[in-house]
Amino acid sequence: HFVLYHLLRAAGRQIVEGEAQHWWLPPSGAGVRTRIADDRLWLPYVTAHYVRTTGDGGVLDESVAFLEGQPLPDDRIDDFATPKASSESGTLFEHGARAIEASLKTGAHGVPLFGTGDWNDGMNRVGRHGRGESVWMGWFLIAVIRAFAPIARARGAADRAATWDKRADALAGALQRHAWDGQWWLRGWYDDGTPLGSHASAECRIDGIAQSWAVMSQAADQARARQGMEAVDRMLVRRDARLVALLTPPFDRAEQDPGYIKGYPPGLRENGGQYTHGSVWAAIAFAMLGDGDRAHELFSLLEPISHAQTPEDVDRWKVEPYVACADVYTAPGHLGRGGWTWYTGTAGWLYRAATEWLLGIRVQDQTLRLDPCIPRAWPGFSVRLRWRSSSYQIEVENPAHVCHGLTQCQVDGRPQDPSVPIALQGDGAVHRVRVTLG
Repeated sequence: HFVLYHLLRAAGRQIVEGEAQHWWLPPSGAGVRTRIADDRLWLPYVTAHYVRTTGDGGVLDESVAFLEGQPLPDDRIDDFATPKASSESGTLFEHGARAIEASLKTGAHGVPLFGTGDWNDGMNRVGRHGRGESVWMGWFLIAVIRAFAPIARARGAADRAATWDKRADALAGALQRHAWDGQWWLRGWYDDGTPLGSHASAECRIDGIAQSWAVMSQAADQARARQGMEAVDRMLVRRDARLVALLTPPFDRAEQDPGYIKGYPPGLRENGGQYTHGSVWAAIAFAMLGDGDRAHELFSLLEPISHAQTPEDVDRWKVEPYVACADVYTAPGHLGRGGWTWYTGTAGWLYRAATEWLLGIRVQDQTLRLDPCIPRAWPGFSVRLRWRSSSYQIEVENPAHVCHGLTQCQVDGRPQDPSVPIALQGDGAVHRVRVTLG
């Protein structure tokens, strides 16, 4: 119920045109209107995940009022104000649809506009003049469309869904043609057309989130997606300091101005440190590629408890070892130091990485999909899943010591095709599921 409440509350911070407040202050609702590109798209992304996981399609009919306020002047990148409630309301579905449609504009390469930041708020001057493009935003928008278009079709909005799918196809083609840098994916382009995240760049030669979401969107050429993740492993994973950097090298003295990210000393926060919210996507991407060894290794680097195994670890980490932290430094003299703890966005992604991609436990449309991706050394694992009034005791066996791939499945002692989702029953009983990797 809290998730449902939060979805509707977030929808209530959406402006009539489809934009959303970057943040707001309850109870007044005062907040910041920006040109940051990704703010609006998280609502349809999370809504689609909620509906697919819970089967609660009724939430899509909940009516929520929009906000209205003065558009940003051309010479402003943000504005702090208290918007007023609009007389216009829309269903949660309509809020999600408008968010997608407000995000479809593209630049010279056919890739979505960067705005004054996409996921990375600190890159607020890459596209401030309205011409910069974001490769990460392209992958993310494709993922949102692929998740939300089936919802539109189920609601009789087939024409709308077809338009979105056509745009997603065109976007995938544009990314394949223009965003591949030879060994990994670009991060984007500045307003003047200069590439960001290229092998030719002196700073930010590679950015990890563009590589991870090329996999997570399932829209990239598979060979290229794998090659991009190999570059992440080679250039961004710092096993000596137990961290996964967001990008490298940090911004410092280059002529291009990406934004306030350059104001951080090299190796702090988003500027070349580990920004865990984004770095965890690399572990998910390796799991989606079937590489359980590296998926688990990266997860082990990212989760906080591993940074407090010895007194020396604790002295370097310097923050609580029992909660997720936003960032881990790579700056000289501070290598491996954590910062800004109790970071809930990171904690949520770490939880999903562990449960949905490593253990492969996915509840979808009142079915259970099992798709583990684990280290070869694991002999197996067990999980107890509570679903409504029932309990599912899941045993995963790995006698062949592989990472991925189910060969056998039994539900309550009866064989079942392992590729077919298991129908969940809220009958108050204990059900036993046994699957074998091979």
